Amino acid sequence: MFYESKGQKVFKVFNYIILTLLGFITLFPFWYVLVVSLNTSGDFKMGGVYFWPRAFTINNYRSALHNERIIRALCVSIFTTAIRIAASVFLTALLAYSLSFKDLPGRKGITLFFYFTTIVSGGLIPYYMLLRDIGLTESIWLFVLPFLYNFFNTVYMRSAFLDIPTDLREAAQIDGAGDLKILTTVYLPCSVATIATICLFVGVTAWNDWYTGVYYQLDKKLWPIASLLQEFVGGTPTPQEMAYLVISTIPIIIVYPWLQKYYVNGVMLGSIKG
Repeated sequence: MFYESKGQKVFKVFNYIILTLLGFITLFPFWYVLVVSLNTSGDFKMGGVYFWPRAFTINNYRSALHNERIIRALCVSIFTTAIRIAASVFLTALLAYSLSFKDLPGRKGITLFFYFTTIVSGGLIPYYMLLRDIGLTESIWLFVLPFLYNFFNTVYMRSAFLDIPTDLREAAQIDGAGDLKILTTVYLPCSVATIATICLFVGVTAWNDWYTGVYYQLDKKLWPIASLLQEFVGGTPTPQEMAYLVISTIPIIIVYPWLQKYYVNGVMLGSIKG
């Protein structure tokens, strides 16, 4: 039987207390948003609503689901996020596959070029002028095309590809497979954890991106849900606005548990080998 000293018992108690407090601090804001969204507006104005709804109602959600702008913004967010994930992962895989070849001519120079363009920006106004000139400021593709490449995601995926034995690639080449087939049938299936991690990074970033819509999208009908919430929610929040927040969070809550089991492995892979 394992014996715990008095100091170990005291440490365990304090550890549990601190973790419980941290858990409460982390989860309470989410619980508060849900509680307020299920409370009537008139009762909420009286104050004192913190831990549970005092005047329960689901009318805030009914109103939100009958709001045409909310539904349209949700559709825009779902479409652009899905396309952005699929296209970004595929293009990132193509670049990472190329950079995983240690005998690639100019490999270090190419990597340095991509890194330099990542940390150096032309600024907000030149970026807006570029988007305007190529016709993206009134297009739904504004939320997809500028975000297809990410240097750090490329580094993550290249790290995974470098861990795959070159014997597998050589065997596939002997069987007559080209680079694209090798990538899709050998490298990607062996890098599921990394792909899931990148999907999570890209998806959460795309879903929460309010900045692009507010500053660059001229057509408000094409605003995603994050940009619309930035317009709706301001000052003292109301139960109706809290309902909007809950609805906008549901898709991420549904998807995240499916990818969580791959997240730690993918992040650790990218942190150990660059």
